[in-house]
Amino acid sequence: MAYLSLKVLDRDGNTICVRNGEDFVDLVCTRTYEEGDRIVLETSEKNIHVNLQVDDALGSAFVYITDNVSYEIPFGEKRISYSPKVFAGARHYLYAETASKEEVSRYRNLALNPADQHREVPCYPHATANVETRGESVFAAKNAIDGVRANLSHGEWPYQSWGINRQADAAMKVDFGRKIRTGRVVLYTRADFPHDSWWTQVTLRFSDGSSQDFTLEKTNRAQTLTFPEREITWLELGNLIKADDPSPFPALSQIEVYGYVVL
Repeated sequence: MAYLSLKVLDRDGNTICVRNGEDFVDLVCTRTYEEGDRIVLETSEKNIHVNLQVDDALGSAFVYITDNVSYEIPFGEKRISYSPKVFAGARHYLYAETASKEEVSRYRNLALNPADQHREVPCYPHATANVETRGESVFAAKNAIDGVRANLSHGEWPYQSWGINRQADAAMKVDFGRKIRTGRVVLYTRADFPHDSWWTQVTLRFSDGSSQDFTLEKTNRAQTLTFPEREITWLELGNLIKADDPSPFPALSQIEVYGYVVL
């Protein structure tokens, strides 16, 4: 049993609202968020799976947390990679619930995390990259694991993506925070043609030291990469070979990693 505390704090650390519970806690916050506000999940147990909803318009995320989590509510430029409905208005519904054994053992997309943040946090899966176009939020690595597959344009939500700023050695890593077993990855490359280019080949590198190359096509549809199952804690997408095309802008809209948590 985990004791959970869910709260909203202002920029000075003052508590706006808070609720506590055993294995489940929900919170209704009747306030228009202000810059500097953050959501905090505290738990008596670490290294647990949790269903976490930081906003009702964002939806629930199945995550693995290794410590207390602080979620910074986005404002300004950081806001445009989210739906206009997210964190809007003066009434918000949040919850956290420890996941059941049946949920944890389920076959699922283990890369999905709409609550990922653009900073190091003890909450997984977590996406990072060695480059993001101009440092703009609409091209951050976390956009590629938020569950939004829209790929026929680029820029503001729902067309946020991971942009590589034309960097030849661009690579993106998805860290799962614990060991998983997978043999299938699905990619949605951005397909805003002719603005976009595409990759003809990519490499998946795995935490066990292995790697595998895959051929891609010019398409807006899902491209499935299958391989012998591996037990890993992270994978990296790299060695991105651009098509011989006038556009210098290949990008990734979504990566999905299907498998099981290793218990």
